[in-house]
Amino acid sequence: MARKGRAARLTERAAFQPPTGRTLEETSLTERGLAAPEKKTCRILLIACGALAREILAIKDINGLDHIDLTCLPAKLHLYPEQITEAVEGAVAKHSATYDTIHVVYADCGTGGILERKCAELGVEMIAGPHCYSFFEGNETFARHADEGEITAFYLTDFLVKQFDAFVWRPMGLDKHPELRDMVFGNYTKLVYQSQIDDPALLAKARDCADRMGLAFEHRHTGYGDLQSTMVRWGGGAGG
Repeated sequence: MARKGRAARLTERAAFQPPTGRTLEETSLTERGLAAPEKKTCRILLIACGALAREILAIKDINGLDHIDLTCLPAKLHLYPEQITEAVEGAVAKHSATYDTIHVVYADCGTGGILERKCAELGVEMIAGPHCYSFFEGNETFARHADEGEITAFYLTDFLVKQFDAFVWRPMGLDKHPELRDMVFGNYTKLVYQSQIDDPALLAKARDCADRMGLAFEHRHTGYGDLQSTMVRWGGGAGG
């Protein structure tokens, strides 16, 4: 018999229920865990990137999607995209015993199609697009920009403006070697700030990011783009 995969084994452990009338044993709790007592049959779980948490919660509030729950993986996984698929798989396994419906709010995010194939294997839908820059602007609009030659733009969202040092400046070593700036960003011509909310302070910080990178600045207020329409579609089939 073929050895079951890690995600399948985790799901089986999470699904363990003690036999009726019997006392739980420490060994069972240690080796197999304990499932939630009830399935959440009228609720939807989103497994998302931590970088999207504020936006998802705002969309939930705006559209009255009270039947949608959210759990987020650490946003820093984007620094290690090869780890995203395994982390998503583990989260699906962890929560599949208590939710009938799970969706994944990650785009491809540098996984080279591996995440999409894994989600198909697990039977969960993920949001369409190569990355959040695309679905925030709208995948069709973003693709049109690319077709028109916008291939030298560096994109920032609200989250990435706030976390610019943690996700851009320090990982690229520019905090210690600022003289490498032009070499690191030499193939870019502009920074495009895709704002989700209207915040003058974030807009000013985004301009500062462009100055630090030595790039021209462009601001596009995208709002929530395809993220909002996708969440509304996902939420349409469940009770409020």
